[in-house]
Amino acid sequence: MTRSSRSRPAPYWVAIAVFWLLSTALYVVHLFAGFMPDRVLFRLPLLELDVYWYGFLIMSGIALGSWVVSALARERGEAALREAVPAAVRTQPLTVLDGAEAEDAEAGEKKMPAQIQQHLARYHIRTIGDLLLQWGFDPRALGLNQAGRDEVATRLQRLPGIAPAWLQNPPWRQWNPEHVWSGVLWCTIFAIIGARLYHVLTPSPSMAALGINSPLDYLRNPMQLFNLRNGGLGIYGGIAGGIIGLLIYAHRQRMRALPWADLAGIGVALGQWVGRWGNFFNQELYGRPSNAPWAVTISPAYRLPAYADVSRFHPAFLYESLWNFLAFLVLYTLYRRHSSRLRDGDLTALYLILYAVGRILLEFVRLDSREMTLFGLHLPVATTVSLGIIALMVAWRAWVRRTPRRSTP
Repeated sequence: MTRSSRSRPAPYWVAIAVFWLLSTALYVVHLFAGFMPDRVLFRLPLLELDVYWYGFLIMSGIALGSWVVSALARERGEAALREAVPAAVRTQPLTVLDGAEAEDAEAGEKKMPAQIQQHLARYHIRTIGDLLLQWGFDPRALGLNQAGRDEVATRLQRLPGIAPAWLQNPPWRQWNPEHVWSGVLWCTIFAIIGARLYHVLTPSPSMAALGINSPLDYLRNPMQLFNLRNGGLGIYGGIAGGIIGLLIYAHRQRMRALPWADLAGIGVALGQWVGRWGNFFNQELYGRPSNAPWAVTISPAYRLPAYADVSRFHPAFLYESLWNFLAFLVLYTLYRRHSSRLRDGDLTALYLILYAVGRILLEFVRLDSREMTLFGLHLPVATTVSLGIIALMVAWRAWVRRTPRRSTP
């Protein structure tokens, strides 16, 4: 990677800026014109299925967060390559492989086959460093057949200065960005299951408009357990499920989960910023009545019975969305500028603490919070869980700081 390419903003910042502009414009139109978009994004006529904005925005948030994590993982892999492989080796052009033929090769076979050279060029492999990076991530991703990979491997092995470990199990292997797109499936499946279970056990009062007042209502109408079109996903359950998915995937791939969890925290915070806008389309996650200039207007059908005559409320979804974006900026900046001072798990803990603090603050304006009694105090369930998470994360990092530091490639 050249100095100029590192100085340019990453492409995902364009997507972030576009979403900022679109969401801001939408909310401004809502404030001044009272416009509330339909909950349905489009309909699939053949399947007679409605696709809702809620689900679309959640998946968009997952995709955007995964894009960022994938890019950061690749940079982490490039850094591990630079640390392990001397510049004199990695900056060599691919043409040096022409002289790295087998000892018994014929004179006409000294040069690497033109077909392989052209193929690597199409994959933007121009130096030994480029080749080692991709080879370490996954040789199959080069698109060569087995014979082609054997040819390249043989020539790399015979190249002076190449350590066998760089071809077998290099330190940058675990940072293959494709792990993001493979692992996100595991994380998403378990996150949805966890989020749904959390909601089913603690349904918010705003679900009363849909006939859901307690977990027993889901048992009386089991099909509602699988109806996600009207919302009904608890973030803490989603986080717990996502962690389980990450642990399973990391175990299957024999890689350390905690460093990946640090990167995932950055992506999750960004994804939540996008996903929370699904609550705007669903007209849920609104707060107490408000006459503030930025108050959201809720249609009568989606108001809590006690506030049927009130039309404008605090946009709790917007507060949480903005808080998540702030958390993303904090985590992203710390990772970029102070990664050498961070330990594995620091960003994971900080993400959970930041989200928990934001959730506690949000509960002061929310209306649709289920409460529980703790030590004689009536507290929202989310506040109780948040306080527990903060205490647990602080204790965890305090304990870790007392142990010797372990380096991560």
